[in-house]
Amino acid sequence: MILIDPPAVPRWDRLWSHLASDTSYAELHAFAAAHGIPPRGWDRDHYDVPADHYDAMVAAGAVPVTSRELVAALRAAGLRRPKASTRG
Repeated sequence: MILIDPPAVPRWDRLWSHLASDTSYAELHAFAAAHGIPPRGWDRDHYDVPADHYDAMVAAGAVPVTSRELVAALRAAGLRRPKASTRG
């Protein structure tokens, strides 16, 4: 299933959502490509999607979830790839 959280991450003067799959990266890449999300939006285990694309992603079948639900689904599916710790 394709999941999307609300646009809440500020960057480059915009708000961003995260688009992820709880099934496979292949499913996610296919969905993103089919709906105009460029490869540069890929970030380890999700795509960053600008707020102005949120409604289109939901209309295309992405299921709205909270950010916590999205991360929990990625972890449960074994698809979570967190950033490396910078602590020494």
